[in-house]
Amino acid sequence: MEEGANYSEDQYGASSIRDLEERNRNLKDRLILIGQNLIDFRDKTEDEILEMKKDIETLNNNVEKIRDFIETLSGEVGKFAKKEDLDILVKQAKMFQPMEFVKKSDLETHHKK
Repeated sequence: MEEGANYSEDQYGASSIRDLEERNRNLKDRLILIGQNLIDFRDKTEDEILEMKKDIETLNNNVEKIRDFIETLSGEVGKFAKKEDLDILVKQAKMFQPMEFVKKSDLETHHKK
């Protein structure tokens, strides 16, 4: 009877070893899959970061161009006349009536009479 018991234990041991080996293979496959997913995620993240860096560089260039334009514009604004100054010039132009001025010859003619 002891031989039958040993045989049963050997079968159980072999079956248990096969189960453990299959479990080990499954775990190994899962680990490989997780590792591959991690690598894919890292690659995707690196690509996104690189794209963001390019976008930031483009934005920085645009900001610099805008800053230069604003500096140029603010320098030019000082050269423009203020509205109050223009109003004064308009009033002076209205007061200046060249047709009302007398010519020197007209004055001499009028004086001779």
